[in-house]
Amino acid sequence: MHVRGIRGAITIENNSTESIIESTKQLLQEIITQNNIKVEDIISCIFTVTCDLDAVHPAVAAREMGWVEVPLMCMNEMIVPGSLEKVVRILLHVNSPKKQNEIKHVYLKNAKILRPDLVKE
Repeated sequence: MHVRGIRGAITIENNSTESIIESTKQLLQEIITQNNIKVEDIISCIFTVTCDLDAVHPAVAAREMGWVEVPLMCMNEMIVPGSLEKVVRILLHVNSPKKQNEIKHVYLKNAKILRPDLVKE
């Protein structure tokens, strides 16, 4: 087993609790599915949000999915002029037998423009 980092991001339609939680769950579920992850293999998760999202911590979505023993942290993303707005980003740390090049990073909705090299349609 190795410790691997998995990246992901999703854009949020509006700054509401429902929208942030729903979209964050969608992103987390897609990462779990594409990488065949079990909750007990998750080491920790760091969430960042752009400054225009403040209705709820995205970690609430993970807690609602049953990640009650996983250490979670939420932070603000750097403010860079002209950067994509209303984005939740994730850095998930997991124990995995996969090689680094076998990890599937997930970018959904308009966040696909952040890493077009990793997006597979």
